[in-house]
Amino acid sequence: MKTLIFALLITVIGKQTSLAQESAVDQEIIKLSKDKWQWMSDKNTEVLDNLFHEKSMFVHMGGSWGKQREIDVIKSGGIWYKKAEVYSATVNIIGNTAILLNDIDLEAVVGGNTVTNPFMVTEVYIKEDGEWKMGSLTFSRLLRPVKMNGDNDH
Repeated sequence: MKTLIFALLITVIGKQTSLAQESAVDQEIIKLSKDKWQWMSDKNTEVLDNLFHEKSMFVHMGGSWGKQREIDVIKSGGIWYKKAEVYSATVNIIGNTAILLNDIDLEAVVGGNTVTNPFMVTEVYIKEDGEWKMGSLTFSRLLRPVKMNGDNDH
C-alpha cells in the first residue's frame, strides 16, 4: 500500500512539474509576442530581422509575402503597427513549434491613413538552436466591433 501511495505521489508531482514547464514556455512565447508588437511599433527592424526566420511568411488583408518584404514594409512605414491591444493569448506547443493566437485590436497607419481593426492573429514560432524564430504571422479580421478606446467606427 505504501508503494502504491508513493507511486501515485511521484506521478502527481511529475505531472505538476510538466504543467509548470509548459506554462513557463507558454509565458515565454506570450512575452516574445508582446515584445514583437512593441518592436514593430518602434520599427525596430534590426531586432525583428533576427526574430523572423529566413523562410517566414506574413499574411495581411492586402496580400502575403516573405521576411524581406515585411522588414522593408516596416522600415519604410508602409505599414506602421502603431499599437496592438491584446485581449487574449493562447499558446499550443507541438514539439519545437509554438502556435500563438492573439485576439487584438490593431491601430496601424496604412498608406498614410490611421485604421483600427479587430484581428485574430496567428503567430507560429519554431525553436532552432535554442532560440525561438517566427515562422508565420497571419492577420484574420474579426467581425466583432473594435474595443480599443471604445472606438468602433473603423
